[in-house]
Amino acid sequence: MSRAKGLSALFRAAAAGRRAGDAHLPDLVNCLDAAVPSSSTSIKHSVNLPEPAKSCRKSLGDVGLSSQLLESSLASEDSSNQLKQQISFIICDNTSDGSPDSGGTSNDNYSGSLDIPWLELMSNKNLLIKRKLVSRERKQKWVFKMSQVPRFKQLIKLCGEKLGSEATLQVFGKLGRKTGVKEYNSLIAMCVVMARTTDDEDVALVEMSKAYRIFEKMREQGYQLDEGTYGPLLMYFIERGMIEEFHFFCGSIKDGNPNSLPRLGYYEMLLWISVDNEEMIQQLCDYIAADDEENIQLKENYLLALSETQRTNDLLRVLEIIDITKFSDLNTSNIFKLLGRLSLESLAEKFLLALKSIDSGSEKILKLIFSYASCIPNLAVEDVVLKFESLCVKFEIRPSLESYQELIKYCCGSHKVQMALDIVDQICEDGLSLSIDTLNCILNASEENYEYNLVWRIYSVICHHNLKPNAETFRSMINLSVKMKDFDGAYAMLNDSKKMNIEPVASMYNAIMAGYFREKNISAGLRVLKQMKLDGVKPDPQTYSYLIGFCDSEKDIIKYYKELKCSGIPVTKHIFMSLVNAYAACGQFEKAKQVLLDERIPVKILNELKSVLISALASNGQMADALDLYEKIKQAGGNLEPKAVISLIEYLHSQGDLNLMLQLLEELHDQGYWIDGCCRVVTFCVRKKHLSTAIDLLKQLKDKFYDDELAAEVLFDETFAIIAEEEPADVQFGVDLLQAIKTNIGISPSRKCLDFLLNACVKAKDLQNSLLVWEEYKIAGLPYNVLNFLRMYQALLACGDHKSAEVMQTKIPKDDPDVRDIIKAFQVTYPHFLEGEKEGTYAKSAPAKANKKPQVEEKKKNKKKKKKKKKPEK
Repeated sequence: MSRAKGLSALFRAAAAGRRAGDAHLPDLVNCLDAAVPSSSTSIKHSVNLPEPAKSCRKSLGDVGLSSQLLESSLASEDSSNQLKQQISFIICDNTSDGSPDSGGTSNDNYSGSLDIPWLELMSNKNLLIKRKLVSRERKQKWVFKMSQVPRFKQLIKLCGEKLGSEATLQVFGKLGRKTGVKEYNSLIAMCVVMARTTDDEDVALVEMSKAYRIFEKMREQGYQLDEGTYGPLLMYFIERGMIEEFHFFCGSIKDGNPNSLPRLGYYEMLLWISVDNEEMIQQLCDYIAADDEENIQLKENYLLALSETQRTNDLLRVLEIIDITKFSDLNTSNIFKLLGRLSLESLAEKFLLALKSIDSGSEKILKLIFSYASCIPNLAVEDVVLKFESLCVKFEIRPSLESYQELIKYCCGSHKVQMALDIVDQICEDGLSLSIDTLNCILNASEENYEYNLVWRIYSVICHHNLKPNAETFRSMINLSVKMKDFDGAYAMLNDSKKMNIEPVASMYNAIMAGYFREKNISAGLRVLKQMKLDGVKPDPQTYSYLIGFCDSEKDIIKYYKELKCSGIPVTKHIFMSLVNAYAACGQFEKAKQVLLDERIPVKILNELKSVLISALASNGQMADALDLYEKIKQAGGNLEPKAVISLIEYLHSQGDLNLMLQLLEELHDQGYWIDGCCRVVTFCVRKKHLSTAIDLLKQLKDKFYDDELAAEVLFDETFAIIAEEEPADVQFGVDLLQAIKTNIGISPSRKCLDFLLNACVKAKDLQNSLLVWEEYKIAGLPYNVLNFLRMYQALLACGDHKSAEVMQTKIPKDDPDVRDIIKAFQVTYPHFLEGEKEGTYAKSAPAKANKKPQVEEKKKNKKKKKKKKKPEK
């Protein structure tokens, strides 16, 4: 509460300071006054703001904002020079020679750098230089817009942290870069993040007051205050329950952008839900349900906030009353998605009937049906399609081509490519004209899901329905055929493309060539190049990238590189990468390093090429050089590409440097790459018996898979598979790992985990741990199956516990002949079990039946002998 009061005083004082020159201090605006009906007095009261207290006007000065001091100091020429020195100090990387305090002369070299205007006036004698500068300026502005937004945000963040937000704005003003909405928004977001992450209330007050000053500057300069500006600020107040500060900002936002009123309603609902103000929530719900057409957009935003916070009861009460026909298409779609998530089919049908009654249009209703069906939880893709079709039949609407295409995208995104092809068949049966772009989408999905064999079904659809494929279609189909290693089929498609009057392109030949090279069939790959030239198709940079990358001698590398230069083809990033990999594969590591010295390499891809070099050195046994280059990149403040980090982790397995692996793992910020790298480190920890580190990493992985139980289960299964594969098997480590997973991570082992561990017990002939693992099945609630009985029977045989093995054998179902064969194989493998055992066991019963006749004949002979002996006595 103290933070909230202090922040409120700050904002009020800042507002008072802004109006200090006015003779009369006007009342603050009611930010949402126009948004609610006059009857709802409590809502009006919630947004009315009292006049700022005069006693609060001192708090802004009490905080002692450095930004105010900096603003006043920058007005003078002396402070401007100080600012330049500070900037030069940062640019010089804080070196001692160029520091402001050093008193040296090195700063003089940079002192004039900030005095140069963005575009200096040139004399007529320097027209050429002027043209170059103009061209460079235009290029810099274009590049900034197109590709440097993340870098610019990072630059703003760095300047903001070093100099402060106010000084950063002055810096960009000095550099001639006009401060725009992106810059202001980045600084506001930075202030909010710093306020959110600090534990010091005074620091939070300072940061939020800075954000407010930047916000006010935007208003003064006439910028449109959109959600990207005020959203982070309002969310900060909502998270901390600062009601008064929230409404204070809403007033300023409304002044700067009256059109923001409906969107402010969204944040207001979030605020009342955050502070558990049930009275206000219910009043806003009544306002949404009111049967009038006032402020429909505001109602929609109230409803959106209500749906996102999962207040199901309030939501259902409102949905039962509202008139769906008055809402916009976007919010109607959101409502139907919500109905799908809650499985409210009766309400969805009610709304669909209402929309159809006013003739909303079949296309709109089809989109709503899809929105509903695709959001139903735990519904298989096939059932989603069936639900869509059944609702179309129920409301007598024929699916359109657009709705079918939405279903196809949904199926492809859900890894159900065959289902997408079924829909394609339905489209063709309905006589609709299928877009070739849709087929291209299915081809891409087939490649992503490794369903390469579907290419023939897709090709059949093209031929059967006389569709007109383009070059990209054939490239994708050729590529899929090559990945199936069906090179004859790929060549056949290439010939068919010529028959369809589709001009072959280099990418078609490249796909076949790359496939041959991957199979190490270099001669066949070169034949593709020859055919390519015979067909009059010019090689492109990708062609030479493959040719150079798969060279097995330095001579060939030089040959193709010269050919590349003679052809006039530009040297692309992939060419440089191929040169690095090719030289490294040939053992020419110094030449691989020299590739990076080429002056034609753009600065923006240099770090990526360094990462490729590190991967190439590591994969060819030059770990020392790879690690040395890695250290140089780190010292220069750079970062490795994720693929290079994965390569280093992979090849560090042999050196066993766990600390370095963990350091590399911290550099992977992309979740997919991090999971890949973490799994590799876990594998190393399990093989080298680093139990505590393995548990820590497994816990982190489990947290990453919080919404994917199947992926988490597979992860733990693979971990125990490593233990079962090792020679010799360390069963005790596996048991310790099992107990640690149960205790520290809170996960019960799966059946596969226990199966792998029991298999390890068999290999190690460890009776005690075999019995322990056997009990774990019961503890985990996993009923024993035939395979479990067989594996435990084998373990008991291997450990020499003959009595227990005999008992276990009686529990094994023997209806399956394969099971009986496995039991016999175990008995052959462990023959000592047959020695000294009593009759009646399964092992002895089979031989007893086989020897039955000889034993009977022996008894008959003995009887005859006895009779012969008795005759003389008579």
